[in-house]
Amino acid sequence: MLAELLERFDGVEELERGWAVYVGDDAAEQALTARFPGATASAVAPGWEDAWRAFHHGVVVGRCWVGPPWEDPASGSMPVVIDPGRAFGTGAHPTTRLALELLQELEPSSLLDVGCGSGVLSIAATKLGFGAVVAIDVDETAVEVTLANAAANGVMLSAHVADALADELPETALAVANVSLDVVERLLPRLPARLAVASGYLDRDEPLVEGWSRRARRTLDGWAAELFERC
Repeated sequence: MLAELLERFDGVEELERGWAVYVGDDAAEQALTARFPGATASAVAPGWEDAWRAFHHGVVVGRCWVGPPWEDPASGSMPVVIDPGRAFGTGAHPTTRLALELLQELEPSSLLDVGCGSGVLSIAATKLGFGAVVAIDVDETAVEVTLANAAANGVMLSAHVADALADELPETALAVANVSLDVVERLLPRLPARLAVASGYLDRDEPLVEGWSRRARRTLDGWAAELFERC
């Protein structure tokens, strides 16, 4: 869905429970509501292209501070600086925070980040000592943003466009997937990994997958994340 929004409309902003889509004229607004009947419209003050920055703030997640480059990191934390542009979150969403919490409880290993978005989890993992980090996303823009953010943080990782539900996946010790519930359920059976951190769905939902056992589950603000181990 994100790729479609980016292609068709002027700007997209990640919110806690959905997306804010910015359009420049009535025709674009009509196209948006036709494609997403539940969408509601409201006027935005001039200058929204830059004003959106005021809504993005850094958060402390365990040992990490994740936030945009226009804020100073929290003292004593490991900074993960993410410039989202107008398309990707900076790491404040509960699903990202939950996944990062679980990630920090694991021994560093090789890692595959499925649906990398702006690269928050890949970059944080690299700074936490994980090696051979590979980030993939179906959206070319996401891959470009991930590589740019990695360079800005001074870390090295691999990122490329791939469909995790169709393409061959690299073998890693751990995979992290902050995606939707249906993608998690289809992804886990084909993951060549021993451990998986999954998130991106509501706390009332639980992935139904064979061959994996749940080692841990975290919830925050109505969202959930889980650590799975292959049986």
